[in-house]
Order: sequence, then C-alpha cells, then structure tokens
Amino acid sequence: MRINKELIKAASFNPTKKSTQMSIFDMCQKIENKSISLPLYQRDLSWTLKKCIDLLNYQLIGKAPVSPISMNTILNTEECVPQVSFVDREVMPEVVHSQMSVVDGQQRLTTNYKAYINHDDLRNVALDLGKGCFIEVSGAIRNTQIPVGILLNKEDRVLFEYTSKIGPLKNPEVTNVLLQVRSKIKNYNYTINSAEDLTEDEQIEWFEVLNNAGSRVSIVQMRFSKLKAHGIDIYKQYTNLFKERLIEAGYGDFFTPQKTSVSYPIAALNPAFEMLTSRIHSVNCAPMSSDTKENQLCNLDPNTLTKCFSMTLEALDVVLDFINDNELKVPTRIDYINYLLGFFIFNGNEISDDDKDFLIKWYDEVNFTNQSNSVRRDIFTNLISKKMP
Repeated sequence: MRINKELIKAASFNPTKKSTQMSIFDMCQKIENKSISLPLYQRDLSWTLKKCIDLLNYQLIGKAPVSPISMNTILNTEECVPQVSFVDREVMPEVVHSQMSVVDGQQRLTTNYKAYINHDDLRNVALDLGKGCFIEVSGAIRNTQIPVGILLNKEDRVLFEYTSKIGPLKNPEVTNVLLQVRSKIKNYNYTINSAEDLTEDEQIEWFEVLNNAGSRVSIVQMRFSKLKAHGIDIYKQYTNLFKERLIEAGYGDFFTPQKTSVSYPIAALNPAFEMLTSRIHSVNCAPMSSDTKENQLCNLDPNTLTKCFSMTLEALDVVLDFINDNELKVPTRIDYINYLLGFFIFNGNEISDDDKDFLIKWYDEVNFTNQSNSVRRDIFTNLISKKMP
C-alpha cells in the first residue's frame, strides 16, 4: 500500500508547538520599531470606534483571553511578501530576518497601538471611573474620566503628568486603581500562533480558515492594497474621500455593513474606467457592486488609475450638488448616486436644461427595489442613453 509522502510529513509536524505569548506593550513596541509589520495585501482598517472600545473593555473586564494573533515569521527576506507599517501603511524599504508579519489580528493590534501612541482616532475614548469601563465621550472629558491615550500611553510620565493636574485623580485610591488598570493592560498577554516563510497564498488560506472557514476578506480590498507598491493608496486617494463626501451630505448609512465602504466606491469607478480606456459601454459594467472591475482597474497604469479616481470624485460632487440644488428626495439606495454619477461622466458635468429635466424625472420614477442585476444593468444603460427606465 502506498502512503502519500505529504501525509507522512504533515503527521510528523505539529504547528501548535510554535505558539508563544507576548504582552500588549511588547507588541506595540515592536510595531513602533517596525519589527512587527503587515503584508502588503492586507486590507485597510475596518473596525468602528465601538468595536475598538469593545476590545479595550474585554481586555479590561473579560473573563476569557482574547483570541490568538497569527503571524508569519519571515526568514527568507529575498522572496517574502512586501511589508507595510501599521496605521500609515507605508511600504517598508527593508525587511529584516525574523520579522513578524501579521496574518490575522491587524484590527486588534492597531487598536492597542493607537492607545499606546495616543492616536487622534481614539481621542473620544476614555476610562470612566464611575461606570468602570471604557466609553465614547461626547463633549469634554470629565474629571472622572481619563483618555485611553493617556492611561495606556507608552510613557509612564504621561499618566502621572495628567493626574497631577486634576484634583480628583490625585486621590491615592484613584491613582492606585489607574495604575492597576494600566499594569493589567500593559502586561496583558496575547497568544501568538506562528508560522515561517508562508507564501502569500498560504497566508490568505490561513486567514480564511481563521475567519469562519471560508468567509474571506474582500478580494477587492486585497488586490487594491497591492497597489501601494506602485505609490497608490486607494484608501487615502479615493475610497475614504468618496465615503467622506457622502457622510458630509448625510448619506453615511450607505456604508453599513463595513464591506460597502469599498464595494460601492469601487463600483462607481466603472464609468470612468470605460471612458478613460475608450471602451464602448458594456452591459455588465454598471456602477453596482456585482460589476466591480478590480482586475482591470489594477492593471491600469498608475496615472490612468488616479485619473479614474479624480474623474469619479468630481462627478460625485456634481451629483450631490444636483440632488441638493433641485431639492430631490433623499436617496434610499447608493444606486441613485452611482447611476447619476455615471450619467455625468458619460455626458459631461455641464448639462442642458432638457437633460436636467430628464434626470429629475428619471430620479423621481426609477425603481431599484427587488430588481434583478440584469434589470439594474438595463436601467443604467438606458440612463446614459437618456432613455427613461
């Protein structure tokens, strides 16, 4: 009987023996000196402030440890996946031997690191002594609250300097509790599950298994993250700006769940992509999530892709002004915005009075509810051809 050699090899290898423990502050220190990094394919940060607060509270009062962090230890620095730094996601020019690359755990590590460096993203998070937990603060920080970036700051002196200026916090009993909380979080240990020299595909496979056996991070985000190597940060240059414009206009509800923060803006690039590549409109290139063209977009040269971004954002501004200036009803779906955006890209941002009347009538009468993808594609094709649905 023949026995598969890979089976024999797998049976003799126990990866759990490579698990270790590391404290939160030790990990934050390694992130700061860039000995813990992120693989280039990793998506951007997706946690809401509430999820960050939930983690901080679980570390403080949870009765079970936080789930392990998974890291790939880089030994072969010549053939490894390019690495980026935490928070600013800058490409690292050099990867050192034994560098730890995070496969799963970016959101947790970044939350703790932001507290460690007193990052502005957590400026409204504080430990409330009366409630006994971390909360989001609206308005000024009270004397019974202490900002998380002060409490868990990398420098001990920051906490002492802060408490010395606030009367209630000078109380020895209060000071003692704060020091205990700081010590607990500072020395809170995470289990680190490690592997060595995994390929990009092996890392992604590991991530998928860890995240509910197949529920994977958006492939769209992973592909676009790789553009960082070519000087393009799609989040800073486009998706975040797209989202911010809609939030400012009062349409932030479109970005729940979190995955829509990328899928909706990427879908909106389709009209600009077709225009800049001189293509005849394809029926399956409507500005909707099921038609995203991440592969084709990632294959564009950087200049053309950035033009795609700017053209789309400019058209988005025109759409938001059009809805506001003509006092149209509040859009209940992103389709209203993305489709109008496509119209302006194909027909120009300056339109005639007849086109204006047509768009207002279209906006009032179009119905996206319970429509199939094929019907929604036809709606877009008719719109840019100035035909009513």
